[in-house]
Amino acid sequence: MTNPAILIVDDEEMVRTALEQWLRLSGFDTHVASSATEALRLLDDIHPDVILTDVRMPGLSGLDLLRTVRERALAAEVILITGHGDVPMAVEAMRAGAFDFLQKPYVPDQLVKTLRRAAEQTGLKREVAELRRKLDGGETELATRLIGSSRVMEDVRSAVRELATIPADVIILGETGTGKEVVARCLHDFSSRAKGPFVAVNCAAIPAELIESELFGHEAGAFTSARDKRIGKFEFANGGTLLLDEIESMPMLAQAKVLRVIQERMVERVGSNRQIPLDIRIVAASKVDLAAESEAGRFRADLYYRLNMATIHLAPLRDRGEDSVLLFHHFLGLAAQRFNKPAPQLHPADINALLVHTWPGNVRELKAAADRFALGLDATGRSLDTILGPKAAKPISSTASLADRLAAYERHVIETELARNGDSIAAVVDALQVPRRTLSEKMARLGVRR
Repeated sequence: MTNPAILIVDDEEMVRTALEQWLRLSGFDTHVASSATEALRLLDDIHPDVILTDVRMPGLSGLDLLRTVRERALAAEVILITGHGDVPMAVEAMRAGAFDFLQKPYVPDQLVKTLRRAAEQTGLKREVAELRRKLDGGETELATRLIGSSRVMEDVRSAVRELATIPADVIILGETGTGKEVVARCLHDFSSRAKGPFVAVNCAAIPAELIESELFGHEAGAFTSARDKRIGKFEFANGGTLLLDEIESMPMLAQAKVLRVIQERMVERVGSNRQIPLDIRIVAASKVDLAAESEAGRFRADLYYRLNMATIHLAPLRDRGEDSVLLFHHFLGLAAQRFNKPAPQLHPADINALLVHTWPGNVRELKAAADRFALGLDATGRSLDTILGPKAAKPISSTASLADRLAAYERHVIETELARNGDSIAAVVDALQVPRRTLSEKMARLGVRR
């Protein structure tokens, strides 16, 4: 730990020298300035923790120096010393943000204690500023990776921020294409394990007879085709994060062995008796409800309970409101860069097509649609109607009230007519045979946008 840096400011050389020698012997890194003007020139070079300054000096006073330091929002405390101190000056100094105000003659040991307290205060301020900078930057980065302004996405980002710093295994639940691996990577990248490996395993893509070798590794000669030693995914992810995607597809026998590894944080390669300790976070992703699967006997309940320290639910895109438009713009810009083409403009009818589409493939389907739209290879030209296919009203919950069902149907009818008529309100008024004012009121009430 470095010694606190003290900048001594006094116009009397004898005082400067005496203070410098005493404070250096007391364990401080000392710097001196003969005036407030010289001190201001030194600030950017030495970044002092504490500025110890006389008040009355030719030119700028110690109070002037204090005000300048505060105006520049420098992370340094200021202690004022004077032989002519009085109550009004002390009050003015404290109001201006001084850490303390000492009057000559001061007790040297007391001065050292005051300087140490001031240096600690500066250290705390700098730590808070650094944390705020990291958090602000992290929030911005997280918003660019987990895109969406809907409430459900705000909840997901909040969960990722909270869980990233906690050493807990996590389950991520969501339909195919909702971005489970993206969330898992954010949990890793925003954690203290960020410098370690992130290893993703799709359990559904590994044949049942090979899954133990893939996950745990094997020694040479462990079985017929094992000519060489192989490092398994658990061992390869040591020090980082292991994503077990589509974990519901893992065979029951493998589930039992995975449970043992997760509980003991030790892994044995196939054909070996040596246990390898693991420092690892497990993220399990599933497109089905693992609690229901365990109750039905299709997934080990003990493995589910062990993994379920925390759960993040990812909503399907059809339930995320206007996030589809934000995501489409994002992927469209990326596709345009990748294909070296200008990003095409969206027609209002295209926006409507994004909002009314049910997105059975979720974000993965939307990304593919953005790629096709950027390429413009359809014979009919760039049109989301042709890319996405026929529109269908978004499914309505069977528990929805009659009023909700009628509102959903009205919304779909109006959106469809707007798309069919190129967002012409006059044409929709004629098609639906309603007064223009009635249509406008319904659009406002139902949240329909042109």
